[in-house]
Amino acid sequence: MELFKGINQIKVPLDEKDSNAVNVYIIEGTSGNLMIDTGFNIPACFNILSQEMKASGFSIKDITHIAITHIHPDHIGMAGKIAELSGAKIYVSEIEYAQLDTRYWHSESLIKQTSDFLRLNGVPDWELKMLSEASLSLVNNVYPISSVEYLKPLDRIIVEPFEFQLLLTPGHSKGHICFYEPNKKYLFSGDHVLPEIMTTVCYHPQSGENPLADYINSLNELTNMEIRFIFPGHGAVFSGIAPKIDSIMHWLKEQMQSIQKVMGLEIKTAYDVAKNLLWFANDELVDYDKLQAIRRRQAVLQTLAFLQYLVTDNKCKKLHHEDTITYWFDA
Repeated sequence: MELFKGINQIKVPLDEKDSNAVNVYIIEGTSGNLMIDTGFNIPACFNILSQEMKASGFSIKDITHIAITHIHPDHIGMAGKIAELSGAKIYVSEIEYAQLDTRYWHSESLIKQTSDFLRLNGVPDWELKMLSEASLSLVNNVYPISSVEYLKPLDRIIVEPFEFQLLLTPGHSKGHICFYEPNKKYLFSGDHVLPEIMTTVCYHPQSGENPLADYINSLNELTNMEIRFIFPGHGAVFSGIAPKIDSIMHWLKEQMQSIQKVMGLEIKTAYDVAKNLLWFANDELVDYDKLQAIRRRQAVLQTLAFLQYLVTDNKCKKLHHEDTITYWFDA
């Protein structure tokens, strides 16, 4: 569907039975076509993408450039396959690409790291394997990629009459990038800023030391930019970047207060805290125990991102015992 002249959006479902979708954007240029993000590498997604492209007047072979906001499977999944079929160049940040192999194709060491990390942060042995291996089913949802072109901050992808400037926006992932079209004032935001749901920021072996601080800093940088429309990775196109960021910051503050309330003056692990918070699932707040395994792991890692932020902001204390990390707030 054409949203604005030369800007097309296709909603590719995350799952054959899932009403949620990732937004794939096709930018029509005079000498080539740019695809931003791709959807999962599963037959149902590829068929829907192909059919919707055809309905909009494109074929897979018409794609000359593929730009990836980050390497989560719903965004990079089909990039290798589309590039193979079309000859398109794949553009991704070097930070993200460096993590691709260990995340999807040789993941044994990362699973071990994640398991050790979760155990250190309080996850009990009976739950550890389930959480450590919760995303293994997604490995086949990413098609192998043979070559990429790295993007650095302020690099540009030109598909005349459009030019897209890369903005490094870490937080949701360490090397997440947005694409800004300075002439139209369009921002293609990936999962950095979403219209209806809050972006997940987690602390884990591939996140960097303070991902929530990275996220807040990169949000603040957007407030100084002139942005007419935001084209997110999920949900509807929207405008009003400043009020959206205000809303995000308000939610982050509320979440920090919830964590502090759960902890009180006790010493707790991140797992202890996560277990006692409420989490969104299927558009409602539920207890930790009602979450699927991958969401449970996300809950623990998201809690850790908040705790790590509060520690570096000198609002929370952290103690690394021999085999456990605990946190507490001073009286």
